[in-house]
Amino acid sequence: QVQLVESGGGLVQTGGSLRLSCAASGSSFSSYVMGWYRQAPGKERVFVAQIIWSGGSTYYADFVKGRFTISRDNAKNTVYLQMNNLKPEDTAIYYCNAKSLPRATRDYWGQGTQVTVSS
Repeated sequence: QVQLVESGGGLVQTGGSLRLSCAASGSSFSSYVMGWYRQAPGKERVFVAQIIWSGGSTYYADFVKGRFTISRDNAKNTVYLQMNNLKPEDTAIYYCNAKSLPRATRDYWGQGTQVTVSS
C-alpha cells in the first residue's frame, strides 16, 4: 500500500522559511508525479508544485514561483517543499500527492500538515 506522510509544518513569521517533507512508501514512485497542494480555511484545495519523480522536472503555481522549491531524495523516497519568503496568504494545510503516469489511474494523498504564517 502507498502511504504519504507529511511533516515540517508549523508557525512562522512573515518572510520566514519552512521546509515540508513528504515521506513516501509502498512504491518506487519512478512512474509518478509528486505534488504539493494546499487548502486555506474556507477555500478550495489548490495546486502548489509538482515534480516528476523520474528525471526531476518541476512545475509551480504562479503564486509561489521564486519562493518555493520542490525536490526529491531518491534514496529516502522523500519529497520536499522548501518555502521561503512566506506570506500570511500561504497559511493553509499542505498536502502531499502522488499520481501515477501517464493516466493518473492511481492517486494518493497524505494527511496534511498545517502551515501558519503570522503577519
